[in-house]
Parts: sequence; structure tokens; C-alpha cells
Amino acid sequence: MIGIINYNMGNLASVLNAFDKVGAKAEVVEDANKFKEYDKLVLPGVGAFGDAMEHLVQRGMDEAIKEYAKSGRYMMGICLGMQLLLNSSEEFGKHEGLGLIEGEVVAFDTSKFETPLKVPHMGWNRMFTKQHPLFEGLDEEHYLYFVHSFHAQVGDERNEIGKSFYGYAFSSAIAEENVLGIQPHPEKSHKNGLKIIENFTKL
Repeated sequence: MIGIINYNMGNLASVLNAFDKVGAKAEVVEDANKFKEYDKLVLPGVGAFGDAMEHLVQRGMDEAIKEYAKSGRYMMGICLGMQLLLNSSEEFGKHEGLGLIEGEVVAFDTSKFETPLKVPHMGWNRMFTKQHPLFEGLDEEHYLYFVHSFHAQVGDERNEIGKSFYGYAFSSAIAEENVLGIQPHPEKSHKNGLKIIENFTKL
């Protein structure tokens, strides 16, 4: 059974529906004490980093997620959920993250372009991936759906398993052993996204 964490930061219905489409058993979990009962965890999220961390801390979910990561079972952050896996974010001030993967969340640097980048980065874009079980059966480059104004900047390139380009390269998929993160929304990315969801269920 896969647990999809509900901390009031994002619409969970589409994530739950994506797991249903690939034939996986998943349910929404709101009690941090029950995280350990699941085979895998998913941390989705839409919104601001600071608000999200505040919600996790208030519910005791931050420590529960860290403990789950130590168990060796797979967990995956999606969009904002991926960013929360890192050490910190500069979104609307400096905020501490879960610190499960070395790195920080930074704003898109629009200053270096004559025509400024439009932020948020929204729409279909390519992801260039390294060999990893999460991308089994996909081409090394494939299109996925993005919506975000800040991006991950990993501390160690070995933690970057996917990258995309929007003005310049940024980390769009990250991993540290059993802890995975993906910036685009696989649940909104049709066939390619469902393949990633399916691959996650098989890890």
C-alpha cells in the first residue's frame, strides 16, 4: 500500500487517480504516526515552501518523514514535495527543509537574459535523465508537465538523476538512495508521467 501524504498543500485527487490508473493500491494519509505502515510514501505539494514546512512541522510529519527515509523504503516528492526534500529554500525568505538530499531551492535567475524568462515556468518541457529505475522504459529525454517559480540546486551532481532547461539547466529529478524527487507533475503528464508512477510502484 502506498501512502499519499495530506498536509493541506495541494490537490491530492489527481495523484491518487494516477496510482489508480496504473493499478496500484494507494490512499491518502493524514496521521504521521501511520506513515510507517505503508510500503511507500508520496509527498505531493503545490504552493509556497515556507507554508508547506510549517504545515508539516505542526502535524509532526517532518520528523515522521525523516524516520521513514531511514527505514530504506522508497518515498517520492512531487513538485513542491521534491523541493521540501532539500536543505533549504529562498522562497519568500530563508526556510529550512527536510534535509534528506543536499541542496537548496532558488528562484529562476531572469537577470541574465535580454528578454526575461517568464516565471513561473509552466507547460511541457523535456527532462534529460540518467539511468535510474524511476525512468525505466522511457527515452533519455521525454516531455513532462511543469508549473514552478523556484527550482532545485543540488549540492552533489550525483544526486541529480534528471535535468531540464529553462533559460539554463536545472535539476528536475533528484535522488539519494531510497529518497526520490521529481519537479514536474507526473500525474498531469499523460503516458510518460504514468510510466514514472508505475515505475515507482515497482521499486
